[in-house]
Amino acid sequence: MRLNGDRYELSGEIDPLYLCNKYGVPLYVYDTSIMERQYKRLSEAFGVPSLKINFACKALNNITVLKFMRSLGAGLDTVSIEEVRLGLAAGFDPHSIIYTPNCVSIEEIELAIEAGVRINIDNISTLEQIGTKHPDLPVCIRINPHIMAGGNSKISTGHIDSKFGISIHQMPHVLRIVDAIGLKIEGVHMHTGSDILDVDVFLEGAEILLKIARHFKHLDYIDFGSGFKVPYKTDDISTDIEELGEKISERFKIFCSKYGHDLTLMFEPGKFLVSEAGFFFAKVNVIKQTTSTVFAGIDSGLNHLIRPMFYNAHHTILNASNPTGKPRIYTVVGYICETDTFGVNRLIPQLHEDDVLCFLNAGAYCFTMSSNYNSRLRPAEVLIHEGKDYLIRKRETMDDLMKNQVDIDIFQEKTKNA
Repeated sequence: MRLNGDRYELSGEIDPLYLCNKYGVPLYVYDTSIMERQYKRLSEAFGVPSLKINFACKALNNITVLKFMRSLGAGLDTVSIEEVRLGLAAGFDPHSIIYTPNCVSIEEIELAIEAGVRINIDNISTLEQIGTKHPDLPVCIRINPHIMAGGNSKISTGHIDSKFGISIHQMPHVLRIVDAIGLKIEGVHMHTGSDILDVDVFLEGAEILLKIARHFKHLDYIDFGSGFKVPYKTDDISTDIEELGEKISERFKIFCSKYGHDLTLMFEPGKFLVSEAGFFFAKVNVIKQTTSTVFAGIDSGLNHLIRPMFYNAHHTILNASNPTGKPRIYTVVGYICETDTFGVNRLIPQLHEDDVLCFLNAGAYCFTMSSNYNSRLRPAEVLIHEGKDYLIRKRETMDDLMKNQVDIDIFQEKTKNA
């Protein structure tokens, strides 16, 4: 979103206030031109014979967005059978979907096998059970490299106490199972966390994963996960994808040469592809002055955008209605009956009630983590594509809130007899 004179514009010179008037607020808006820019940047960063980018479905699972990712050439990274089904409904070939569950039942994994998608296994018990029942099924193994990485402890997934992956120290056990059953291991995988800035962290993980990969003679791919940091503020630092691509590609080609044939290099980005493509709009309900703080209370809350409360995540907040006003300091809060804070002491052009705020970096892990807490309804989603706006999810209604509830009248007689 860019400032043009005294107003903001989205891609295609679309006025965000026009979208807010047309579709109502709160409102999520996504820009495909930014998604495509990010996809191309990532694709061009790696100079390897075979590269596959699998979009992390959990970041933004709207089926129209999934179809757009497929049109770019992406595969799909999924973590539940429901995400697998969404991917299939979006037209992905089963072989281009990788399923990486955690702590799910064997029955769910069997459903993914029936769907024909790639299976990524992250614990020894599951490997043994699935391998025994499906000895001819090629599978991938998720490794825990014991690396502490990520922008927040809640999104660090590769450390020694993480529930994710099979410990590197358990590889002898894994190899015994593979040899005993005759399993074909088609890939090895790791994911150390999100918001990783240091390229050297990826390189450290790469060396661990490549060392383990040498034990498996029939690999088709190696999946390095993702976790690339994106900028959240003006002049914010982020992962140098070009540097990472150059260094990983050089090391990967050396490995493939020694391994004996070219493998596919895989990544599974979510935030990198869609975070900056998303914008969340909400209206100011009240300006509340207390003894020490000026609160801007909006018609949304952690039920729509939980990342600030859950991860202490920073989202830049703009005044879409009055972008050139005199800056003042506000603490922006929501309407949920909890401590519900989006930003503390933010410098924002002067706010008035009914002004529309825009939250940046709202494309990843925002709508997908939304809820109906306080019986609030979830907002609509709109896609901007080639200068036009499209409604891709309707705003919820009370009917949506009630549709799965079973209203039984078992108290009437007691009331009469009271």
